[in-house]
Amino acid sequence: MIAIIDYGAGNLQSVKKALDYIGAESKITMDKNEINAASHIILPGVGSFGDAMASIRKRNLEQTIKENANGKKPFLGICLGLQLLFSSSEESPGVEGLGIFDGEIVRIPDTNGLKVPHIGWNSVEINQNGGIFSGIDNDSYFYFVHSYYLKNADDVVAGTTHYGVDVQCAVQRGLVCATQFHPEKSSEAGLKLLSNFVNMEG
Repeated sequence: MIAIIDYGAGNLQSVKKALDYIGAESKITMDKNEINAASHIILPGVGSFGDAMASIRKRNLEQTIKENANGKKPFLGICLGLQLLFSSSEESPGVEGLGIFDGEIVRIPDTNGLKVPHIGWNSVEINQNGGIFSGIDNDSYFYFVHSYYLKNADDVVAGTTHYGVDVQCAVQRGLVCATQFHPEKSSEAGLKLLSNFVNMEG
């Protein structure tokens, strides 16, 4: 069973519908016991870094998430769920993130007429063999909605895109992975990525 963590700040139903579509059993939950018992964990997210971390802490889920992102079972962060896996974000100065990965979360510069937030489809250069991108063509398109992006996480970067700046849009270290884009909204490529995640074994 896949636990979709409900901390009050996620695009939960669209993730569950995508998992239902590919035949993967999942449950939206904030129950620590259910999260700990799940074979796979998904941490979705929309909204601001600070508000999301406050919601996680209000529900006493921080330690549970950290324990389940320790590499012993498949774990996937989506959109803001990727950013939360880092220590901090320019969006919310002074707010401590989960600190699972090392890197920087910074604002997309609104130079050269670029619209921020970045909303739409971008091709992704795949930087690793196998993993969550197994069987997905290089430069496949995925759907993005974000104003902040990841940089300087080089050792775990699995995918990059370009939107005025180079955006490190997917990370993976063993069984722990995350995407800045929304796989649940990214048509066939996104469903394939979710299937790859579901088929990972801890």
